[in-house]
Amino acid sequence: MEVRGINILAIVLDLDGTLLNSNKKLSERNLQEIIRCSLNGIKIIIATARPPRSVRSLLPKELLDISSFVFYNGALIIDASAGLEEHVPIVKKTTMDILDFCSEKLTDCMVSIEVNDKWYSNRSDMDYTVYNALFGPIVCTHDELKQHSATKILITEFGDSEQLSRLFANKTNLVLTDQGKLIQIMNKSVSKATGILKLASHYGIDSSEVMVFGDDYNDIEMFKMSAYTVAMMNAVEDLKELADEITDTNDNDGVAKV
Repeated sequence: MEVRGINILAIVLDLDGTLLNSNKKLSERNLQEIIRCSLNGIKIIIATARPPRSVRSLLPKELLDISSFVFYNGALIIDASAGLEEHVPIVKKTTMDILDFCSEKLTDCMVSIEVNDKWYSNRSDMDYTVYNALFGPIVCTHDELKQHSATKILITEFGDSEQLSRLFANKTNLVLTDQGKLIQIMNKSVSKATGILKLASHYGIDSSEVMVFGDDYNDIEMFKMSAYTVAMMNAVEDLKELADEITDTNDNDGVAKV
C-alpha cells in the first residue's frame, strides 16, 4: 500500500491516546480502516505499554486475530501466527535495587511490578486513571515483590524522580509518561522500537516500509526509527517535533484519517 508516496508494508499502533479514544474504546471507523489495511496485505503491529490481559480486554477478536504484539514497551513480543514469543525481564538484581530504593527513599510511593502478564503491588489504593488498569493487582510485601523477575516496574506518587533516574537510567530503560505521573522501567535492551524491528525483520520488512502512530514519551524511540511517523494531535510536543505528519486527535479517529 502506498501512503504519502511511501510503500507501506506494516502499520504500528500505540493504544492509549492513539488508537483508543479517551474512553479507552476503539471506534468502528478505526477498526474498519485497520481491517481494510490488513486485507490489502499490510502487517498490523500493536505496540503498547500494556500487558496482554489488558489488550485482550480492550480490542475486538477480529483485530486480535490479525495483529502482532509488542507488550510492556518491548519487554514481551508475541506473534501467535508465526509462533514467535520473546520475554526480556529486568535483571533480577536491578529489580531488587530499585525496589529497595523505593522502600528507603520514596517511602510514600506506590510501586508495582508486572511479571509476564501478572501484576503485583505494594498497595491496592491506586489511581486507576494513571495505571489505565482493568484489573487490580496482587498486593505483596516488599520482600515478596523482590522475589520476582520483573517484566516491568511501575512507580507513582514518587515526588521527585531525579534521583531515581540518575541511579538507574544507565541500567534500565526508564520512561516518564502520563503527564509526568508514571515512571515505567524495563530492561535496558528493550523498547517499542526493538520489538517492532524484530517483528519486521521476521517478515522481511525494512523499517522504511513501516508507518508508526503514537502520542507519548514511550513512543519516542520508535519515532527515531527510519519509519514514517505520525503523531496524534494530542501527542506530547517532543513527539510531534519528531513526526513526519501530525494527524487529528485520538477522539476524532486520527489513525483512520491517515
